Amino acid sequence: MEWFNETLVREFVFLSFSSLAGLQRVLFVFFLLLYLFTLGTNAVIISTIVLDRALHTPMYFFLAILSCSEICYTFVIVPKMLLDLLAQKKTISFLGCAIQMFTFLFLGCSHSFLLAAMGYDRYVAICNPLRYTVLMGHGMCVGLVAAACVCGFTVAQIITPLVFRLPFHSSNQLHHFFCDISPVLQVASHHTHFNQIVIFMLCALVLVIPLLLILISYIHIISSILQFPSTLSRNKAFSTCASHLIVVTVHYGCASFIYLRPKSNYSSSQDALISISYTILTPLFNPMIYSLRNKEFKSALRRVIGRKLSLPQH
Repeated sequence: MEWFNETLVREFVFLSFSSLAGLQRVLFVFFLLLYLFTLGTNAVIISTIVLDRALHTPMYFFLAILSCSEICYTFVIVPKMLLDLLAQKKTISFLGCAIQMFTFLFLGCSHSFLLAAMGYDRYVAICNPLRYTVLMGHGMCVGLVAAACVCGFTVAQIITPLVFRLPFHSSNQLHHFFCDISPVLQVASHHTHFNQIVIFMLCALVLVIPLLLILISYIHIISSILQFPSTLSRNKAFSTCASHLIVVTVHYGCASFIYLRPKSNYSSSQDALISISYTILTPLFNPMIYSLRNKEFKSALRRVIGRKLSLPQH
């Protein structure tokens, strides 16, 4: 499929940090440390889940996939942003911008559906515990992840051509630090009402459908938990869901603010600030929310470290 229309623009210029010229080296160090910490914590999570057999359960399978998604998601945006903080000219080629948007949309949309799959996993674990291992077998888990990826790929495959088929004849300056939908649409010479409706509807579906599935799951979960006989069992069940609910709230809150607002309310500075939260801060906090406060995971991590430390002695 030919994605690109005739255009005079061959590259885009990022302007998001141009007003902070004196702070760019400080921001580079700050964001680099956050990025390295994000990579490190997610790598620890994946390694621990792979190496400890006690964590070979559906919940931790999805968590490992989520951590892989976080690593890929940040890799698409943060390294380029770090390079731009040190560069005089912060540019990206027209094709590079399209590839970045496609990959970002693919991973972001897949992430939304993956959170819905994790909500379904918690629903089965709490509402149907006796059939949990049957209903959430390896084939089902892989199928849910594959379905999330197919949905993400399909949405990215539709939206990216719709954006980059538009003519770009006048400005090439993006008031952002990566190629997101709204900043690129802002510099297009013109765009049809049809394009705007399709993009808005797809963004709404990607956010609303998984969120509705999660809400339905949690209505059943809360109803089941309230019927538990002991307070201890209720608290334990709620604690297993709390991490997922926090991540869902942050993810859908930020994404809804960015992608479901009317065009008249677009603000480049607000968008850049919110985008930093879900491209840098959210992937940083997700591992801590999900795993590093989880007793079962911390026990597994200690076992893995203990085995690795004891290897040289044998």
